[in-house]
Amino acid sequence: MKKVLLLFFLILAAGGAFAQQKREFRGAWIQCVNGQFQGMGTEQMQRTLTYQLDELQKMGANAIIFQVRPECDALYQSSLEPWSRFLTGQQGRPPKPYWDPLQWMVFECHKRGMELHAWINPYRAKTKGTTAVAVTHVTARHPERCMEYDELMLLNPGLPENRDYICEVARDIVTRYDVDGIHMDDYFYPYPVAGLTIPDDNAYRQYSNGIADRGDWRRHNVNLFIKQFYETVHQAKPWVKVGISPFGIYRNKRSASIGSETNGLQNYDDLYADVLLWVNNGWLDYCVPQVYWEIGNKAADYDTLVRWWDRYCGNRPLYIGEDIERTVKNADPQNPKRNQQWAKHQICMQMKNVKGSVLWYAKAAVDNVGNYATTLRQNYWRYPALQPLLPYIDKKAPGKPVKMKQIKTDDGPVLFWQAPKAKKWGDEAIKYVVYRFAKGDKVDTDNAANIVAVTTNTFYKLPYINGNHTYTYLVTTLDRLQNESKPAKKKVKL
Repeated sequence: MKKVLLLFFLILAAGGAFAQQKREFRGAWIQCVNGQFQGMGTEQMQRTLTYQLDELQKMGANAIIFQVRPECDALYQSSLEPWSRFLTGQQGRPPKPYWDPLQWMVFECHKRGMELHAWINPYRAKTKGTTAVAVTHVTARHPERCMEYDELMLLNPGLPENRDYICEVARDIVTRYDVDGIHMDDYFYPYPVAGLTIPDDNAYRQYSNGIADRGDWRRHNVNLFIKQFYETVHQAKPWVKVGISPFGIYRNKRSASIGSETNGLQNYDDLYADVLLWVNNGWLDYCVPQVYWEIGNKAADYDTLVRWWDRYCGNRPLYIGEDIERTVKNADPQNPKRNQQWAKHQICMQMKNVKGSVLWYAKAAVDNVGNYATTLRQNYWRYPALQPLLPYIDKKAPGKPVKMKQIKTDDGPVLFWQAPKAKKWGDEAIKYVVYRFAKGDKVDTDNAANIVAVTTNTFYKLPYINGNHTYTYLVTTLDRLQNESKPAKKKVKL
């Protein structure tokens, strides 16, 4: 309790109850598998996504995780897999008028200063609602590499050729698109259904490698895949982040001493996903456990799980997957007149290793369910934030902007600058951070409240008043991993 009170007073001293960190991952999942875009048409889908991106930008989001491969298909132009039915209504049918949703999203997100992470489902090949597949689909071309389970069709994780195939798909995306990350969620081996057995006997006989326990063998298969996937992405483009969003429980205490005080489905035992091994071996660049439960849930308490992940998953950036609808429909245990958004935020603020959050899901945020988005915009995400650093990939800052000057235009005064010279990808200026300080203000670039823009432009339109006010503007460069340069400085009168 003393630690909580101390933290509270430190927050107040730092500038208010809603002081925020300068670096924080603020993501939102935009999924297609729920059918929200299916058969919508090019223009309507672009209007819908534009509205969602605009609203997410207003509330402070800086990363979008966009589902582009729900069932071994594609919401992008691919020579490896057919167009998704979740886009056009029929698998294999291209959009008309033609467009490439992934290419479009990369451009639109970067225009808004956001990252775009391409979200793929690795093994799932056919969902329950899919009644027909294209002749080019992997289940039609290679049925021997697939297995059926609970009306699903899955690529068999025990077959090496499936690992190679998924990595080929990832390499294709990363090579052809300027994505900032590639993302997988919690679908590895299928979620268990009572009375059903995973049909992998043949693969086990062929590829057991002397592993006697079937569970250990399945985990070994997924481990091999995760390692190969990570290496494939970084060999193609070292700066592209690999992120995984596992189910919210690693193991229950009754299964292992390292487990959490919970009682639910387990990554390790039920999905054969050894998430902590991946984190500790450096086979991913961020982890987003889906801690979707409420504070006080008897089987999986939010507070318990966030503290568990913070304790054991700190070797890579840790972000918390937040369920908006469940958060706002449950009352704060300490104040029944409000929902749990404030309480959950305070828990995460106390954690040493929690560096951000991802919202499930974007549409719920855009619809402002339970006033969730308004609270983000006015409080927790009020000021822009940069991405958490990944120094094990690159920690060298780029050069600062050059030739910065104020120019009077017909549209008012504009601050212009140029990018510094770059010899390699780690030196290249990708974005710029603009800080503003009034006369007499302390020049402090560590305080996010001083950031007025994070932009890909090499200019910033100055807000002219009457020419009698002096301001100092600082502009820094960001490279692909958001290492920040020293600032260029310009005093102006507005």
